[in-house]
Amino acid sequence: MNWRPANLLLFSVCFLAVAQQFVQARVAFEKLTDYDFQGTTYYSVKNLSLYECQGWCREEPDCQAAAFSFVVNPLTPAQETLCQLQNVTAANNPASTPQRSSSMYYMVKLQLRSENACQRPWNFERVPNKIIRGLDNALIYTSTKEACLSACLNEKRFICRSVEYDYNNMKCVLSDSDRRSVGQFVQLVDAQGVDYFENLCLKPSQACKFSRQFQLPRIGVSDDKVSQYVGLHYYTDKELQVTSDTACKLACEIESEFLCRSFLYLGQPTGSQYNCRLYHLDHKSLPDGPSTYLNGERPLIDVGEPSGDYFENICEKQSNQAENTLPVVFDTVEDPAVNNLTRNDANCDKTGTCYDVSVHCKDTRIAVQVRTNKPFNGRIYALGRSETCNIDVINSDTFRLDLTMGGQDCNTQSATGIYSNTVVLQHHSVVMTKADKIYKVKCTYDMSSKNISFGMLPIRDPEMIHINSSPEAPPPRIRILDARAREVETVRIGDRLTFRIEIPEDTPYGIFARSCVAMAKDSKSTFQIIDDDGCPVDPSIFPAFTQDGNALQSIYEAFRFTESYGVIFQCNVKYCLGPCEPAVCEWGRDSVESWGRKRRSVTATNDTVEEEEDMNISQEILVLDFGDEKNRDFLRSEASTDFGRDKTVTIIEPCPTKTSVLALAVTCALMVLVYLSTLFCYYMKKWMQPHKVMA
Repeated sequence: MNWRPANLLLFSVCFLAVAQQFVQARVAFEKLTDYDFQGTTYYSVKNLSLYECQGWCREEPDCQAAAFSFVVNPLTPAQETLCQLQNVTAANNPASTPQRSSSMYYMVKLQLRSENACQRPWNFERVPNKIIRGLDNALIYTSTKEACLSACLNEKRFICRSVEYDYNNMKCVLSDSDRRSVGQFVQLVDAQGVDYFENLCLKPSQACKFSRQFQLPRIGVSDDKVSQYVGLHYYTDKELQVTSDTACKLACEIESEFLCRSFLYLGQPTGSQYNCRLYHLDHKSLPDGPSTYLNGERPLIDVGEPSGDYFENICEKQSNQAENTLPVVFDTVEDPAVNNLTRNDANCDKTGTCYDVSVHCKDTRIAVQVRTNKPFNGRIYALGRSETCNIDVINSDTFRLDLTMGGQDCNTQSATGIYSNTVVLQHHSVVMTKADKIYKVKCTYDMSSKNISFGMLPIRDPEMIHINSSPEAPPPRIRILDARAREVETVRIGDRLTFRIEIPEDTPYGIFARSCVAMAKDSKSTFQIIDDDGCPVDPSIFPAFTQDGNALQSIYEAFRFTESYGVIFQCNVKYCLGPCEPAVCEWGRDSVESWGRKRRSVTATNDTVEEEEDMNISQEILVLDFGDEKNRDFLRSEASTDFGRDKTVTIIEPCPTKTSVLALAVTCALMVLVYLSTLFCYYMKKWMQPHKVMA
């Protein structure tokens, strides 16, 4: 355990039972984001709001936890919620391991003996098997996790923003820092058997240690992509109508029903629609961090709503703060080895800043310590893990980065006792320039004699420019052909058709299709024909795709919906560099291949996976019953042949059948016979009637 000398270290050994026995326990909740525990569900209901679900569990004596999922329906697109109440949960077992589950809030009921337990939906955010190293203000011993959390709420000597509880040793660590604290060493690292908790009962003014601002998140992902993901996949805690983004920001700043950390402003209001959404989440609340925004799929049907502008709260350090910003205290004696370095040295950059970098090999981490000849402003991070393994440096000449040896936070590589990583000293907060330094650090462990050594090698300035060429992916199109390979205009139920998705032959790309649906023209009925893995849902109705050159095709028999002649086909199409690998689909005892799985292409230079954006294409056809050909005039619509665009095609079959011709001939013969019979009867009656004679 690393203690921070700059803060008062509060160490007490107690179990809090005596102090808390006179405080009545209050029902509260802890929440896990995108995690799920095993449990026994005794009741579930759809389309409840988050607060209805949580309030229901609060009132139910048997409810120990509530799992609330809000998965996006790609056809709407809207969130479909499911609330599951559990009377048995593994969340209270320290040895249990939670499972990752996207778009999920898992809420565990607690009994907290504190008058400061708030009436918000949850009092703490829980991150399993994680800690923040070295920012501890107080250490106490408690017999239960609930007692530790109550101690945080009852703390009066400092603002308790986070808690770490060690279940095995019953250690409870309180801290005035959290994942958003700046100006100091903040790093969430793996710690088996220890959970990290953030206090969500804080007032808005206590959310940050110093000043609190709202800015566009600078996380290496485009603002539009972040806003689109937030609008689709974040659960909206509150929405309202405002006149400007400033008013939306103010609403988030003063929100008291929950701790508002971000908001989405959708532009000027239209009618009575809400244009301001408030959230308790930000990118630091997500287990995968900023990479979460890169994994979101676009909906199959885009309703055309604006993605808006997304802002997150940013904690900033006041410039006039004299407090030491780092948890490590270094000797302030001037080091002549540093000051004697010149700009011609490999450890100096063009700004005149020289770096003395040393590596200390610890049992669970590699400590990279940096000293400079002038105050440094920027950041130091592990290459490829700039968001999960970094510290911000503000006007300091001594700082340190701890590289974890296990887990993926710092991505330290290991082989036969040798642990290595790459560290970047970067001046700018976002971009890398020629003035930055890159160091390869290495620790070698001799397991037999426990000797520890390190190696450090400076790498030349990042002046190399890589130029990549990406050929433009051609737009696909859908064609529907009859048995004679003709684009038809009308089909009847049962006609044998070929459904083709095509791209030009002179392209390096291959395609694969998945998430294909057939919809009635009025969109009231839908039927999935190809699932998300690229496999047919019912091969008897729509078989698997096969490859024909650069095209995909499936031979099927025409069908339609009961209430509509128009059938709209819509598919999600992605690209591969070269032919795509098929998906192996199981149907009964049969195993077929369908081109619905993308092959990942790994380059030889940087081992990155190349992916193209999704593209949704659609096609409409009209399917007639037998005998409906006479109504075909009102069904015609103008066909578009623009390559790659969505189009509506009305398919007409002009040739009459043999049965219809025969029926028409018989009908005409009968009509002629009836006509002749009528004439014959008329004249016979007139001929047989006697003529009147005038007297």
